[in-house]
Amino acid sequence: MNKIIINKVAKNIKFYRKEKNMTQEALAFEAKVSLSTIGMIETAKTDITLSKIYNIAKALGIEPYELLK
Repeated sequence: MNKIIINKVAKNIKFYRKEKNMTQEALAFEAKVSLSTIGMIETAKTDITLSKIYNIAKALGIEPYELLK
């Protein structure tokens, strides 16, 4: 995935997580991914799959496209 897109998704995930007053741990649990994965995604240190985007968006109560805009 393009580094610009990875950075945008990372910032959006962090923004929506904080807006919902969720910890990284709570988001990881709800999205069924590891805490270290959430940390690496939010700091743009790893690529993110579409299935993870979907799971994270649903855990945040938003549509997946909102993480890409």
